[in-house]
Amino acid sequence: MGAALMAACLQTNAQTMAADYKGSSNNNPISANIFCADPTALEYNGRLYVYGSNDHQQFIANGKKGENTYGAIKSIVVFSTDDMVNWTFHGTIDTKKLCGGWTSSPWYVGYGVSWAPSVTWRHNESTNKDEFFLYFCNSSHGVGVLTANSPIGPWKSPNNKLMIHYDTPGANPSGTNANFDPGVTIDDNGVGWISFGGLGPSTIMPDAARIVKLKPSMTEVDGSAVKIHAPYHFEANELNVIGGKYVYTYCSNWAQRTDADWNAYKQEHGISVSAPNACTMCYMVSDNPTDPDSWVYKGVYGPHPGNGTNNNHSHLQKFNGQYYHLYHNGALMESMRSAGILTNQDGVFRSLCVNKVTVNESTATINQVTTNLEGVKKIKNLNPYEWQQAETMASCRGVEYEDMTNIKKNTLINTLGNDASENMQVKMKEGSWINVRNIDYGTDGAAKFTLRAKGTGTIQLRSGTSPMTIFATIEFSSTDMAEQTFDLTKAVTGVKSNLYLVVTAATDFYVDAWKFTEYDPTGIQEVNGQRSMVNGQFYDLSGRRLSDTHQHRGIVIEQYTDENGVKHSRKVLENQ
Repeated sequence: MGAALMAACLQTNAQTMAADYKGSSNNNPISANIFCADPTALEYNGRLYVYGSNDHQQFIANGKKGENTYGAIKSIVVFSTDDMVNWTFHGTIDTKKLCGGWTSSPWYVGYGVSWAPSVTWRHNESTNKDEFFLYFCNSSHGVGVLTANSPIGPWKSPNNKLMIHYDTPGANPSGTNANFDPGVTIDDNGVGWISFGGLGPSTIMPDAARIVKLKPSMTEVDGSAVKIHAPYHFEANELNVIGGKYVYTYCSNWAQRTDADWNAYKQEHGISVSAPNACTMCYMVSDNPTDPDSWVYKGVYGPHPGNGTNNNHSHLQKFNGQYYHLYHNGALMESMRSAGILTNQDGVFRSLCVNKVTVNESTATINQVTTNLEGVKKIKNLNPYEWQQAETMASCRGVEYEDMTNIKKNTLINTLGNDASENMQVKMKEGSWINVRNIDYGTDGAAKFTLRAKGTGTIQLRSGTSPMTIFATIEFSSTDMAEQTFDLTKAVTGVKSNLYLVVTAATDFYVDAWKFTEYDPTGIQEVNGQRSMVNGQFYDLSGRRLSDTHQHRGIVIEQYTDENGVKHSRKVLENQ
């Protein structure tokens, strides 16, 4: 009987939940419903912000099938986290809207697409403001730049054309190598540098990699670009400063490796490392970035991503004292193919992933990374008693975003005010679900659940994995975006590995945010100022009724009927 009941519960869960393509125990990829690639990142105010090429925009443009030609990618996705497991999707930076008016004379300085972003920030002492700089490549033609005063914008274009293009001194000339895939850093002296370039002949030394100094504005180049003699260089340039040294990373090409070529290179440069395999992430180190002969090849640190992905792009980022390797792979795409959602004839749509990497800062040495779908472990627990955006999740399925491409619609702008896009709410339908992980309800536990939403929906709050435990069922209805609070019949306590918000019924249902209210074992709530209750009555602790205008100080009993006709009784600390 017990086994049959468990089977019935599992069957019920399966019927009410859309399929999970990420996996309940995987922390990679960081998003279970948005294809994105070519990561870059920054740390700011205790959060890690990650930006990437918007493969999902091409996926949508294709009707969720077909080849990824990258031509429809005209925006940049933004995620952030403070625990490395739950990621907030902040929406998209609409580069077409911001840069579509760039001059197109000559043709290669205008706007077309936005791929492979690279980001950095600084505090400007003269203005006492934080400044953010986001660079992206416009196909193979060059590099553009956007600026903002926060990591999520609003962003603007300080120039009326590409910052780097075919006419930039020292850049790759038109018709040969590419001026794409920027990598930016600010060194210990506050000077900005940007690397770029790629493709080139399939040889041991394509000489397509470039680096150039930036002017103090960070929006113009300062002088002529110089070559980085990167062996087997292909694309995916990024820069870091580690231990006072300049660290340049890139993806290797598919040229044939011969012992003669590599032995000659090793002898010329006095190194002993092995030649890189194709499509791996390599790195070089320099004390003087403008001297092409100062760059020393150090080897491979990032493997081929696999999972059906035919290219590689990564970013090395320090966050909360730990270095991370951010990269893309095709794991989500492959999972959807296995489920029959995509076919093998469909194109390559990539997903962002992250794994730890060990870096010796004193020698600027990067150990080789082990990449996997398990990903990284939490660095902190999620606080359920703070407002959590519906876009904050470890996994999900059946979830759509009201604003994927910054198209304005008649919806209330997110009330939390921290989105790159303007209409960031999650549209949920029957069977869709959101999963957040590592929730700390504390010793006293949660007593109430508040949902900010619009429309009509029924949500089950579930914990655990298989089988899940349903600990609350919420029935919500509002014609406007509104907050509604629901009592939990039993407090949920301690640290739980999972919280699922599972929609079992929905009509035009948009979820903006949610939070729990902690159970107060004293039953005492502090009330300051005037408040009006429906049929509210007050009693002292001896049970004597008090007038509505009483001047009693201290703890009183308040009994009232809410707007739904439900009677409540609570202890209140009167301070007025």
